Amino acid sequence: MTILITGASGQLGNAVVRYVLDRTNEQVVVSVRSPEKFTLEGVEVRQGDFEQPETLDFRGADKLLIVSGEAPDTETRVQQHRNAVAKAVEHGVGHIFYTSLTDADTSTVGVAAVHKATEEAIRATGIPFTFLRNGMYHENYLGVLAGETVAVSTKDGRVASAARDDYALAAAVALTTGGHENQVYELTGSTSWSFPELAGDRYRDVSDDDLVAAGVPAIFVDFFKAIREGVFAEVRPDLEKLIGRPSRPIAV
Repeated sequence: MTILITGASGQLGNAVVRYVLDRTNEQVVVSVRSPEKFTLEGVEVRQGDFEQPETLDFRGADKLLIVSGEAPDTETRVQQHRNAVAKAVEHGVGHIFYTSLTDADTSTVGVAAVHKATEEAIRATGIPFTFLRNGMYHENYLGVLAGETVAVSTKDGRVASAARDDYALAAAVALTTGGHENQVYELTGSTSWSFPELAGDRYRDVSDDDLVAAGVPAIFVDFFKAIREGVFAEVRPDLEKLIGRPSRPIAV
């Protein structure tokens, strides 16, 4: 059995690799853009770049984890993912795992379009799949919550976020155990929270336009809007079931 993990130099991918190594003696391969920067021992390292599909080498992979990449626009990011999916087909990968987004097929959040298109591309291959639909990360909001003033447009909207490390563990569990073929896991924290609740007197209610004027990146404004509308409020059981315990609460 060979498990191949892309994006292994990133924070999520690297954590997944470490958890997989802790959980199995199977062969572990990583695909990274800059192999010289990958120093974790105990794995085979292959150079691969989603933007250059000819560099991708997924041969021999029984299980492939495609960690969603980063790109400046939706079209480029989707094409990068499609490149990886096409290479998985070409190299006869047995099972594709993909780190997606909460309710990717129905969500109104702008970035969901990337994940919906990628999921559709994976389904179209006919290869068994597992979609790990990660919700919000604690780490996305710790900087905001640590400020002297917490000015956001979320109002009382709640976030069922979880730590990146817990999402990584869930992916590792799925990769190292059986029974996940053609499954969609909606992964959220075991509890939810709101900005007014955690920030207290430091909380300031502002508008989306105020945030844009202040230079807040559009993707964060979009997420704040989604939080305000309850998109990320629901607590789902899948993460807790996969990791075998409640997720760690946000700590500020």
